[in-house]
Amino acid sequence: MNDFLKFTKALFKREIKGYFSTPIAYVFITIFLVLSGLFTFYLGNFFEIGQSNLVSFFEWHPWLYLFLIPAISMRLWAEEKRTGTIELLTTLPIYTFSMVIGKFLAAWLFTLISLILTFPIWLTVNYLGNPDNGVIIASYFGSFLMAGGYLSIGSCISACTKNQVIAFIISVTICFLFTLSGLPIVLDFFTAWTGQAITDVISSFSFLSNYGDITRGLIDIRSIIFFLTLILFFLTINVIIIEDLKD
Repeated sequence: MNDFLKFTKALFKREIKGYFSTPIAYVFITIFLVLSGLFTFYLGNFFEIGQSNLVSFFEWHPWLYLFLIPAISMRLWAEEKRTGTIELLTTLPIYTFSMVIGKFLAAWLFTLISLILTFPIWLTVNYLGNPDNGVIIASYFGSFLMAGGYLSIGSCISACTKNQVIAFIISVTICFLFTLSGLPIVLDFFTAWTGQAITDVISSFSFLSNYGDITRGLIDIRSIIFFLTLILFFLTINVIIIEDLKD
């Protein structure tokens, strides 16, 4: 157990340093903050609505993550394969799950830092009115969980190829399906053809449905379990893929 934690911590630090030693981290954070502001105040009609909440901020997060998170995750393993360092990693006496979790947690922390840096928007809405900060905190928590879901999918796909572009495209496609399944037009279609029971199952796998419940202040344990289970599932597949590289 001590060796597992030691290896995980070492790889975690390596990945974090890797992000901030290049312009990638700063470019991503800048793009995320700029787009968050534009979508909130302009596309979200923040001032026109005249309500002291951050609904117009959080409702865009699934669509921002849909493209920005795969842009982060596409290099997690594909870059290791391209440069050949994956061969070194797989020959070291390191637990495979330790490698996978170390890389994942570093990327997840990076997205958390990006999310925390949006706090001026939170300060703005508190300055202009009296929002329900409990709902806002819950929404940040839900956004963080959803980002982890996108990341686990992207990390898994990145382990399948050494081409970052291919990893990005496939990750966006899979994440899009998980997101799209929660749209009303999709649910209405399946309701008409398959009935409510099947529609409920499809909706339960939707990022939008589970994230939407949390952003309304409904901390449903089922939504939390969904995201955590999804993360664990794709990380497990990630481990299996890396284990195959050792053979």
